[in-house]
Amino acid sequence: MLLKAVLRGLAAASLTVLPLTLAPPAHAAETLPLSEAVAGLPLGTESRDGYDRDAFRHWNAGANPSDGCNTRAEVLISEAVEPPAVGPSCRLTGGSWWSYYDQVWVTSASGLDIDHMVPLAESWDSGASAWTAQRREAYANDQGAATSLVAVTARSNRSKADQDPAQWLPPAAEVHCRYAAEWVATKLRWSLTADEAEVATLREVAAGCPDQTVTYEPVA
Repeated sequence: MLLKAVLRGLAAASLTVLPLTLAPPAHAAETLPLSEAVAGLPLGTESRDGYDRDAFRHWNAGANPSDGCNTRAEVLISEAVEPPAVGPSCRLTGGSWWSYYDQVWVTSASGLDIDHMVPLAESWDSGASAWTAQRREAYANDQGAATSLVAVTARSNRSKADQDPAQWLPPAAEVHCRYAAEWVATKLRWSLTADEAEVATLREVAAGCPDQTVTYEPVA
């Protein structure tokens, strides 16, 4: 009888724990064809009223505050094809990177910018103006998705500036499918709107990318 009582107790405990261990994540990642993902972008009218780049705190202490590297350095380390040496105060030496916007190799961290896939000003136009300072900081330092921040040549990043795909696409035409997918993924991840010209260009790009998918995990 004692054994049966113990077994009943264990079974009850297991039933209590089971829903917690098997519960799906609150915001599961979604994967869609690029054309469908573009269709899922919420339309909105953009406004840059009140924009200030300083409203987005960056670069902060990064995903691992104990490593002594800020977000910029952590992204450089993460995206390096050949890893750099990390010295005191997170000084990076050596290493190599592939700048996919313009299809060139870079062998010095100082030659790279960390591009916000959806620029800070564009995010402000598309909904971030209503966010808290904490959410804007999280956006500006987002390492939770590999597509949010990308190491590219300073030249290509500055050519892009704060333009959306209706105004700028990477000079390497062969990466337009990837770029459009990463742009859409970032907007969907952060629930940012898109204007009509932006969506029209993304639809045009998507029409030439039948096999391109978009994977994103929404931020609460």
